Amino acid sequence: MTAEIPTIIEQTQRWVQQLIVKYNICPFARREVERKSIRYAVAEQPDIASVLQQLLDEAKHLDETSETETTLFILPQGFEGFHGFLGLVDMADALLIEEGYEGVYQLAHFHPDYCFDGEPQDDPANYTNRSPFPTLHLLREASLEKAIEQYDDPESIPERNIEFCRRKGAEFFVKILNG
Repeated sequence: MTAEIPTIIEQTQRWVQQLIVKYNICPFARREVERKSIRYAVAEQPDIASVLQQLLDEAKHLDETSETETTLFILPQGFEGFHGFLGLVDMADALLIEEGYEGVYQLAHFHPDYCFDGEPQDDPANYTNRSPFPTLHLLREASLEKAIEQYDDPESIPERNIEFCRRKGAEFFVKILNG
């Protein structure tokens, strides 16, 4: 493995705290960080079949553990290429549907080389979805819907984040991601 599991988790937690929460990239994250209800899991095997099985295991963990609100499933090796990672995301989405999780869990994703479709790779806006490692984020849909209901104008979140990232510039985010 490229780094030890505790280090991988620590780097991801730091990213969540120093970027996602501190700059309100996700206005729903602070509550879960404070409640310590985010599970950080690391894929130990980089092959697709193992990763998909581990993702299902994480969904089952959420089924069985109501105090865990969400899981960040970190993929430190095997998915360094962004386009290959997107293929995994498509397979993971299909698997969740096949296993009866449609409407139960939503899958978000982050990657060190994240790039919005049709945007240049160097656009700072891509940092809204860039993370230290490729990561699949399992979210409880019911909780997400409840949080969105309590937030004024949730549709404005992506645009606000894009504007913030472009205003700050890529160097700002590189420093945060590199710790």
